Amino acid sequence: MVGYPEGITDPSYRGQILVQTYPLTGNYGVTPSAFESDGPKIEGYVIRELCKNPSHWASELRLEEWLEESGVPGIEGIDTRMLTKRIRTRGTMLGILQVYEDMGEDQVDRLIEEVKGLVHPDRMKLAYAVATDRVRRFNADSDKDVVLIDCGVKLSIIRNILERKLNAILVPPRTSASEILDMNPVAVVLSNGPGDPKMYREVIETTQELIETRIPLLGICLGCQILALSFGADTYKLKFGHRGQNHPCIDLRTGRCYITSQNHGFVADSEALKKQNLSVTLINANDKTVEGFRHEEMMVRAFQFHPEASPGPNDTNFLFDEFFEDLPDPSRGDHHA
Repeated sequence: MVGYPEGITDPSYRGQILVQTYPLTGNYGVTPSAFESDGPKIEGYVIRELCKNPSHWASELRLEEWLEESGVPGIEGIDTRMLTKRIRTRGTMLGILQVYEDMGEDQVDRLIEEVKGLVHPDRMKLAYAVATDRVRRFNADSDKDVVLIDCGVKLSIIRNILERKLNAILVPPRTSASEILDMNPVAVVLSNGPGDPKMYREVIETTQELIETRIPLLGICLGCQILALSFGADTYKLKFGHRGQNHPCIDLRTGRCYITSQNHGFVADSEALKKQNLSVTLINANDKTVEGFRHEEMMVRAFQFHPEASPGPNDTNFLFDEFFEDLPDPSRGDHHA
């Protein structure tokens, strides 16, 4: 019922047409405070019915006005639940959003040929297109800094770091390990983002160098997959990704189920993780895929879902607390472990 501004502005959706299954969209307009980046990152938007008269005290624009201003094409009047059922059967597909007054068979054939000629988003380095191109500092008036490698970060991740009284230093994805270490961070976070993790060789190599220093590392979504690859494990593409706000995940330590917000098409291979001294900590209750892992000896943790939610439930927000509270404190004589 809620969350469309967050989804539309999530950089992980770069290169994708977003389909909403909830039948009415736009009912509370557009509120910039809900944005997860500087604006829409989707390629197109498909909904069942557009609310033409939104109502919310903080609304600044109607949904269609916002998309038009941002140059994002959208279409309504589509049975999005039936479309989703087809995607759930056939798997994720390439697509074109096109509107005709009268759709002839020749136009359908032409569109099919046009789709076949599209460059698949998984073969593009989409994260580099949505990440920052300069170092940015977010100050929490702390004496401790966390470096955040931006592969398409959601603003909520930055907010979660700041709320825990840590400064956040956002760096471009091609930033070297030596440059990161020169900033003297207490930890490094690898952000979410779009695309196939294997396309980001530079980030993987940087992460491998960071692992050698034993600095605490946290990976979220794409960052989770990059961490897996950096340790020598493997990732693979799901037939259809995990998208939305209601994915159940099981904590293997406690047996507890958490409802999570997710947006990814790739996942780490559980058997490959085990060979690299990485323990699976959470699995998806539906398909049993990896949702979290940690290193047996080093301060390395990764989550395939979004602990920061936004949109979605805050069930797993405590995982930020667990990670940052467990960081070594040099003032106590602690060292990276």
